[in-house]
Amino acid sequence: CWTLLTRAITNHSTTFKKRQMKVKRIIDGLSDGRRAQLGEIVRFGVVGATATLLQYGIYWLLIQLVGDGLPPARQHFWSTVAMSVGYAVSFVFNFFASTRFTFRVKANARKGAGFLFSHVVNYFLQMVTLNLFLWLGVSRTLAPIPMFCVCVPVNFLLVRFFLKR
Repeated sequence: CWTLLTRAITNHSTTFKKRQMKVKRIIDGLSDGRRAQLGEIVRFGVVGATATLLQYGIYWLLIQLVGDGLPPARQHFWSTVAMSVGYAVSFVFNFFASTRFTFRVKANARKGAGFLFSHVVNYFLQMVTLNLFLWLGVSRTLAPIPMFCVCVPVNFLLVRFFLKR
């Protein structure tokens, strides 16, 4: 049994190293500009995932506090409030992480205004899609998932446009 486990780990380790080398060769073959873009996308993914988890975590906590015993209209209202609170906290984190880590630009009033504008657009898009999915009958716990699938790519394009100009 121990021998089989050791072989399985060794085989997995060897396979992982081969894949890692293949990815490294692909990345090394990219131009400096393409490599920078890839790094930007990966950093955006890390920051975006963290901001999204932060937003969803706050949303989830707040909807748990409200409970399920409310009429649907009130549930939609409190879901919107909970998502708004989560969005506000996530927004502050996202601005600092996006300027310093993702796009590596210096924060200034112009970039801050563009970031704010892109997030105002994103906020309204999130509220519309969240309430659409709630109206379609998706549970309050799951409705943010398709909402994020729609809004995150749009947000990336908007934020990148305003921070990189």
